[in-house]
Formats: sequence, structure tokens, C-alpha cells
Amino acid sequence: MTDIDKKASYFAISQNQVIPGEEMLETGRRKKKLTIGMPLEIDKNENRIALSPQGVELLTGNGHEIIMESGTGDRANYFDKDFSEAGAIITKNREEVYKSEIVLKISPPNQEETELLHPNQLLLSYLRISSQSAKSIRQLMSKKINALSYEFMKDSHDCYPVIRSMSEIEGYAAITIASEYLSKVHGGKGVLLGGITGVSPAEVVIIGAGTAGEFAARAALGLGCQVKIFDNSYQKLKDLERNTGQKLFTSILHPQVLVKALKSADAVITSLRYFDSDYGFLITREDIEKMKPGSIIIDLSAGNGGCFESDTTFKASIHPVVDKRGVICYSVPNVSSRVARTASIALSNIFAPALLKMADAGGVHQLLKENPGVRNGTYIYKGILTNNHIANRFNIPAKDIGLLLAAF
Repeated sequence: MTDIDKKASYFAISQNQVIPGEEMLETGRRKKKLTIGMPLEIDKNENRIALSPQGVELLTGNGHEIIMESGTGDRANYFDKDFSEAGAIITKNREEVYKSEIVLKISPPNQEETELLHPNQLLLSYLRISSQSAKSIRQLMSKKINALSYEFMKDSHDCYPVIRSMSEIEGYAAITIASEYLSKVHGGKGVLLGGITGVSPAEVVIIGAGTAGEFAARAALGLGCQVKIFDNSYQKLKDLERNTGQKLFTSILHPQVLVKALKSADAVITSLRYFDSDYGFLITREDIEKMKPGSIIIDLSAGNGGCFESDTTFKASIHPVVDKRGVICYSVPNVSSRVARTASIALSNIFAPALLKMADAGGVHQLLKENPGVRNGTYIYKGILTNNHIANRFNIPAKDIGLLLAAF
């Protein structure tokens, strides 16, 4: 008998008699118990985890099983004891973790991790498309899994919750990084990133008026810096001014105006979000050579193609590069990983409720049918590519996920 949404009773009439029939009660959707595996990140530069002990406790308290590889939270200063007390199962066997129905991690899987995946599993991780290849995508497809990317996942407000949360952190962190490298501690020229009485404030140029740009501007303004904001969207510039509550120097990305600002800047923060490294760059080698010796430029778009001109000198790496004029070029991916504990709590605040919703819906397949934001984040469904951007980039055929959900 199928479920119905309301209580009803009926009567059957047989041989001039009224016979009470079966009362139809609301049964609701059947909740699903989830088994979630959290492996230790192989990427040594990734310190974040997707669930804090509090997030684990929330899920295990609702009857779900969390299996964690020993040491998973160490880099975020969360330890095995913290997770075991929250109800997680701790194991040193990585293969046991990858037997879970859901694999929850941060970095995209490498070839070794991909081999451990099983058909019909759900993989939740970053995609970092600029570091992917057609081969790596096809390997994931060959495992017949379902894969969801944090970069593409949306919430009920049509926003990207993971990207926004990490961008807030990176915006703040960019200013602290600039402060570190302008001081003598890291060989900088000894400039205080801020203003005091009788001393001109440092100049901070922010390229990109999105979330990271806004929070970088908030931090710089809080220190008393002179802030200039550039973006290719007039509306974003207006929104940033409104959100900060201050009248700022703002400009569309006119090359001449930008180059003039770069020449006098002490710190430059670039935060335009690119999914495709072939999109182009904003700051050329020639632009950087015109900057003041000892200044710093921080690229928060390093994981998605970057805003520096791409060559062997200014490519993304785990260490900043100093050019021949002494300009510090900080093009390091995963800036939020520097504050891994804060970032992990922020991620857990997103993923723990999302996983509970998945369980309430009866599993990932039902959730995909009901939730367009989660559907938008899914790039592989049952081994079939469903993201057109990835399809166009790597020349791999893709199918509409809505049609696939109707078929299965």
C-alpha cells in the first residue's frame, strides 16, 4: 500500500450494509541510517576536516555510524579520543573506512584513493577542477559512484555555502598573512599594516568584491588601512560598500586605474573566483615589476586558476615566491587550511545538518530528487558525468541529472 499525506477512513457498502473499512494513517518517509567514512587526508597541506567532534556527536546521536581513520583530525587539533567520545569508530584500516556508504573528505581523491571507492558510494569532497584531468574524471566515472563537489553545492537561498564560508575565513586570513610578510619576522620591509597617529596608513588593494574581498576589506578597514576595491561588477561594488557601511575607493577593472593603484599598494589581495584556469589573468609580470619593493600580493584564487600571469615563477605552490624586485607573491592554495580548527567547525556546521537531511529524505537518491542545491553539486551520478562545465573542459559527454533521476 502506498503512503498518503493525510488521515482518512472510508466505508464499503455491501449487501445494503455499511461496513467500516481500513483506516489509512500517515506513515511518513522512512529514515535511513547512514554509514559515513572519514579517511585521513593524503594531501599533507590539507589540515581541515569535514566534521568536528560536535558534528560527529550530532550524527551518532541520531543513530548514524561514523568510521574514521586514526589521526584524521590531528592537523586541526582534534584527536582520536575526541571523536571516539563523540561516538565515532576509530580504525587504522583505511580500506575499512572506504567501505562506508558515504566517503566524506576535503581534498579530491588521488588515484590511490579512487581505487578504494566502490559502486553506488557517495563521495563528498572538493573538486578543484584546475588540478583535475580528463583521466582522473574518467577514473572516478569508472567506479560507478555518485560524486558531489563542495564548489558547486548550493543551499536553499541559491548560494554556495561551503565557498562562502571558506571565503569569509580566507578574506580575514589574507590580511593577517599580509601583516606577517610586511613585518621583519619574514624579512619584510617592516611596515605596520594599519594606521597610527602621524604615520600614513598602509594601502591595501583588493581585486574582487565577492565574499572574500568583502571580509578582507572589513579586516583591513578595522586596522585603519587605506582600502581600494576593484571588480568587474558595478553591483558587487555597491553591495560591498553597503555591507561595510563605509564610502570606499571603488573602481571597475580599468587597466590604467588598476596599474596606478598597484604602484602605490603595500598589499594586494586578489579574490576573483575562476573555475577555469584558461579564463585568463589580471596581473601580469610587468604589473608586478612596477610594484614597490617589499610589497606583497596574495592570490586567493590560486586553487581555481589564479589571478597572476601563469608561468614558472608565479604558479601556485605551498611557499610564497619573491620576484627579482622583492615583491612577495603569495599564491598558496587552501589559505583557510592555515586556521584548520576554525575552518573545520565552519564546514561541520554545514555538513552535519546536510547529512541529517539526507537521512530524513531516505538516502542520497531521494534527496537529489527533492533538493536542487544538492543536485547542482552532483557531478557524477551512478558513474555518469552530469556537470556541463566539466564536460566542456575535458571533452567528456555529460547527461542531464534530472533525466537520470527519472530513469533510476
